[in-house]
Amino acid sequence: MARPVIVASLDIGSSKIRTVVGIQEEGIPVPNIIGVGIAPSTGLRKGAVIDVEETINSISSSLEDAERMAGEPINHVFLGIGGNNIESINSKGVIAVAKGENEISEEDVDRVLEAAQAVTIPSNRRMLRIIPKTFTVDEQKGIKYPVGMTGIRLEVETHIVTGFEPVIKNLEKCVLQSGVDIDDMIPTCLAPAEAVLSKRQKELGVVVVDIGCGGTSVCVFEDGATIHTAVIPIGAENVTNDVAIGIRTSIDTAEKVKIEYGSTIPEDVNDRETIDLSLLSKIDTHQVSKKHVVAIIQARYHEIFVLVKDELAKIHRDGMLPAGIVLTGAGAKLPGVIDLARETLNLPAQIGFPQNYDGVVDKMEDPAYATAIGLLIWGTRFEYRHHGGIGLKGFNMKKSMGSVKNWFKKLIP
Repeated sequence: MARPVIVASLDIGSSKIRTVVGIQEEGIPVPNIIGVGIAPSTGLRKGAVIDVEETINSISSSLEDAERMAGEPINHVFLGIGGNNIESINSKGVIAVAKGENEISEEDVDRVLEAAQAVTIPSNRRMLRIIPKTFTVDEQKGIKYPVGMTGIRLEVETHIVTGFEPVIKNLEKCVLQSGVDIDDMIPTCLAPAEAVLSKRQKELGVVVVDIGCGGTSVCVFEDGATIHTAVIPIGAENVTNDVAIGIRTSIDTAEKVKIEYGSTIPEDVNDRETIDLSLLSKIDTHQVSKKHVVAIIQARYHEIFVLVKDELAKIHRDGMLPAGIVLTGAGAKLPGVIDLARETLNLPAQIGFPQNYDGVVDKMEDPAYATAIGLLIWGTRFEYRHHGGIGLKGFNMKKSMGSVKNWFKKLIP
């Protein structure tokens, strides 16, 4: 019997850096989490490194905390790549089936995915993921797994996620200098769904909205496949900045006000209710209207959800996802956010709590950990490596999974 494998994920956000350590055992579908480390994120802004030394120190601190809790060394991690540098495009690939009897093989799937990569992207962008959405065999559309079928022409529709090369290289350098190797780099917009969604939700149609500090990521699923991703450059940090300006106080005090008194429902606040800032800060001593604070917060969250609505409109899914919207990230925990999302997007809404894991680590049932746990689950589920044949970073359908068939079984419900 194979020995359990230690796996770890590294979620580098603009506010916090989270490391999650787990044990993956053969035959067990989910990792057993044994350690977690969290450290303030310094040296980064909106997912990009602005100070290498500070970033290395923050990453090292998070790794050390996780190692201490797990009692195991961390030698390699699945790294999340996020921020405003992430972009996505759709692409199609078409090939003629190679075999004389016209039976589609795994090699044909390899070739059609390679053909889908023949799309023009700027030289300063790196292809991080190519995700097959659906296959077409001759005129038969909507096929999830075509191997074994008979046909002459094989097509695939894919979703390709790319990142800005300089940002990726700087982050990669900081992680390596922190003393760990990188197993794979995974776009963080894809990760939360692996931790919070069920297969049924992905089949019905759902959007996962992760409200982080520096930005908000959007990932849409339908028929079990990722059909759209986007990163909105507005997050919880912007809410804090608005509060600081609106009540004329420091950023630190504004953050405390947001956490202690924040809400997105001004109607529930009495007009005369005030917040005494002297209880939160030694510098700021004045009082402010709580209703004014809540109105400021509501306005910014409404803007975020309007931009999410615009993303859904681009793919003609505005108000058309039966499983609704699932909110993750620290910014999703504010009172009233679910109601505002439901009202703005005209969809069912809920908070996404990580669920597809085992372990006894405290405080993990928190939407703020959805990305870190999702990275760990993604890594243990797919175990991608560099695919030399098609030159696609992070997509090896054979080395780790054994075959295309096994890979698709794990990817598609």
